[in-house]
Amino acid sequence: MKRKIAGLLSACTMLTFGAGSALADYDLRILHTNDVHDRVESVTKYNNSCSAEDETEGKCFGGYARLATAIRDNRAMGGNVIVVDAGDQFQGSLYYSTYKGELLAELMNLVDYDAMAVGNHEFDDGPEVLADFIKASTTPILSANIETSVAGLNELIKPETIITVGGERIGIIGLTTPETAEISSSGPDVVFNDLASSLQTSVDRLRAQGINKIVALNHSGSYADFDIVGKVSGVDVIVGGHDHLLFSNNVENASYPYPVVMNGGDGDPVLIVQAYAYTRYLGDLAVTFDDNGKAIAWSGEPISLDASFTPAEDITAVIDTKRGAVDAVRTIEVGSFTTAADGSRETCRAMECAMGSLIADAMLWKAGEGHQIAIQNGGGIRASIDEGTVTMGEVLTVLPFQNALATFKLSGADVIASLEHGVSMVSEGKGQFPQVSGLKFDLDLNAPVGARVSNVMVNEGGTFAPIDPAKTYGVVSNDFMRNGGDGYALFRDNATDVYDFGPNLEQAVAEYIGMNSPMTPATSDRIMIK
Repeated sequence: MKRKIAGLLSACTMLTFGAGSALADYDLRILHTNDVHDRVESVTKYNNSCSAEDETEGKCFGGYARLATAIRDNRAMGGNVIVVDAGDQFQGSLYYSTYKGELLAELMNLVDYDAMAVGNHEFDDGPEVLADFIKASTTPILSANIETSVAGLNELIKPETIITVGGERIGIIGLTTPETAEISSSGPDVVFNDLASSLQTSVDRLRAQGINKIVALNHSGSYADFDIVGKVSGVDVIVGGHDHLLFSNNVENASYPYPVVMNGGDGDPVLIVQAYAYTRYLGDLAVTFDDNGKAIAWSGEPISLDASFTPAEDITAVIDTKRGAVDAVRTIEVGSFTTAADGSRETCRAMECAMGSLIADAMLWKAGEGHQIAIQNGGGIRASIDEGTVTMGEVLTVLPFQNALATFKLSGADVIASLEHGVSMVSEGKGQFPQVSGLKFDLDLNAPVGARVSNVMVNEGGTFAPIDPAKTYGVVSNDFMRNGGDGYALFRDNATDVYDFGPNLEQAVAEYIGMNSPMTPATSDRIMIK
């Protein structure tokens, strides 16, 4: 979804100065990734792991071995090159479920990243797992707005780093979305400070050392990039992440041009880029700076990591040593689909999606008697599944977080208010969007706040009836949401008869698919958009 951006300059704007300035011009290429989400292996168009057959047929994209080839090939071209990542290397495949950050650190070291920002998913298994990852990594792991004494992270996470390329010092600053406190498992002792003020503090510290070329890695979403750019002076480039958007001048339906160019707080141009997710693309931004560190020319386009890139053999060899434990789980067949189940980010965070309805149905079935309503956050759905045999590996790619089912009682009024919260951030692609079972509702995103959800109906013994605000309903969700995740505060604060320790969600879904195979995943007008 494209948005209007105040102060947007042309993506191909070239600023020119006097002839004398050319003598001191400095050219820099920034290769960048974001939201890798542990796609260690190559992926299909659905962002699931690619089969050996599809790889042979040239149908696969990305994967760490292909990413390594692209980075190495571009470094070999010469010139001044840095390689950075804007966060969320963690979470998204069985390799992460099995090895946490251990394998990722090894692969990042081999690829030789120059810096990485901490993303929200780096906290999914708590601060200690992140700390172990940083200790194993030779890459500087950055965040200027994180403050904590837990697991030694204050010393392990650096606000910024300085690297020297072609005789010039480049300052790189990391930022992490403050939403992490609600959408991950950072715990109460990790504080996420204001993005703009934290960034300015780091910029000022770098400027005081004479550094005038500064790149921010901001894992906070493009909407945050566009918001803070005019509040901060001295930043030249923002490499973004978190909302999985493709900035491109060539790809049809790209979210924004590459780069988006806006005025910073000092009036100088700031170049903002992002390169989708899942190792599908390698961002490639070329910038020319004048002697004062001001960007005066730029060009670039994300590189599609398709079958034209041969996977690097050393990376493949490392992955092969870890494959056995993963294969033992993912090859288990759980059922079959007669058509693909759409679990895409674009759909499941904005409307009813087939995968979301299937998951919610499985939750309600597993919760059993006494429960009328199931609600699953769209952000917890991480992939689609194509037609044919469904494996446990595919289910775990869709649901990688190992959440438990949580059951509780909630008033009809609180259910309605929670649905209102769930639909409140569709324009920003937030993960709180509700996928439901046992109820249906109308949605008007143009209606006033508090009135976007209407005509809420609950399935009562096979017949839908208007929800009663005063009645108490049996609800099933996942333990992340029940404890306030994605901002579902009423699940946390007003729920009664709570039980957060049910079976794992992915196991319930796999069992449900098996019982009902062959399945034809579909939507069923549960969310009627006006």
